[in-house]
Amino acid sequence: MPQDDEILTPRGPARVDTDLPQGPPTALLVLGHGAGGGVGAPDLCALRDAAVGAGSVVARVTQPYRVAGRRAPAPAGHLDEAWVAVLAVLRRRHPGVPLVVGGRSSGARVACRTARAVEAAGVVALAFPLHPPGRPERSRAAELDTGVPTLVVNGDRDPFGVPEPGPGVRVVTRPGERHDLRADPAGTAEVVRDWLHGQGWARA
Repeated sequence: MPQDDEILTPRGPARVDTDLPQGPPTALLVLGHGAGGGVGAPDLCALRDAAVGAGSVVARVTQPYRVAGRRAPAPAGHLDEAWVAVLAVLRRRHPGVPLVVGGRSSGARVACRTARAVEAAGVVALAFPLHPPGRPERSRAAELDTGVPTLVVNGDRDPFGVPEPGPGVRVVTRPGERHDLRADPAGTAEVVRDWLHGQGWARA
């Protein structure tokens, strides 16, 4: 059964929705949401279903600004601070398994920026916003230098751009998808599940 509760962070309470697999978990997958969205986004829900079915504990984290009812995102430093605080609690709750962090859009950026700080084993970045629309010179590619295996899944029609693969960074481009990855959420989730399995973090 899914569990949900709040975890207090230095930026206010964050909400965590946790889904548990049947049997011993293979990994702890923690996912964040986009800047103006929530953890009910189709790609996040599809990934939750696929990862839980493959043995992962999946925790979807709602940032404090959204819990407080605000749509405008908090500054990056505040997002990262709250995320790290939540991850510390979740690791204590689910010890002894690899930690994989990720999310969509803004949540993917937070996961990438903090991967080293939370000692993540890997990162899943859905709809990574490489640059603001129409501003390719403002690249955020450096954030993908996480130091751990990283999977990026973007649509080929994403106005925020598509990152290039690099050392430790695999990029899968989904045809016909835009930034919301709504056309085929199950297909996107399958890409991630297969990658998790290849890393040894999911059951077949």
